[in-house]
Amino acid sequence: MAGRNSSAQLRPVLENEHEAAGTLPAPLPPFQAVYAKYFDFVWAAARRLGVDSSAIDDVVQEIFIAIHGSLTTLQRPEALKSWVYSVARRTISNHHRAIRARGGKGATVIDDELESHLPTPFDLTQKNSDLQLLANLLAELEEPKREVFALVELEEMTVPEVAEALDIPVNTAYSRLRAARLAFEAAVARHDARGKRR
Repeated sequence: MAGRNSSAQLRPVLENEHEAAGTLPAPLPPFQAVYAKYFDFVWAAARRLGVDSSAIDDVVQEIFIAIHGSLTTLQRPEALKSWVYSVARRTISNHHRAIRARGGKGATVIDDELESHLPTPFDLTQKNSDLQLLANLLAELEEPKREVFALVELEEMTVPEVAEALDIPVNTAYSRLRAARLAFEAAVARHDARGKRR
């Protein structure tokens, strides 16, 4: 009996362990703040994961509907970016699956043209040319490596964040990133060599 009472008395102390240690979990941000902060990130992810330009607005809206509906279930607010990406990835995967089920064309991982969805300045031509080159070079990477590379190098996520978003071991994420960087450098070298021969 005494043992049971003492464990019951200890339970509130253990549940308030975070408070005592001063490590309360970060509060959940409001949906509007998540939308404002991650809209460009989600839009770019949708493009990179092969959503056709004609469907991108609908898919991005669907992603944010999913985020809105499950934001309160987020266990670790400090991992928000990884969580947002994993929601986007699942939604985009469902979108591609639905297209295939309807007999539509499959997903293209990198679109032929990579255009900005934001207003651009007068150097649009050069920027689009650079983006097209980047898209072509990324297209030469295998999909798992490309995804890790893009999230780290373009979206500036940490490797642990990427591992969490993709639900893979951290060592696997580091390994894919190393291989992707080597392959990307080789692709850049091949592109430069072709340019010099012209």
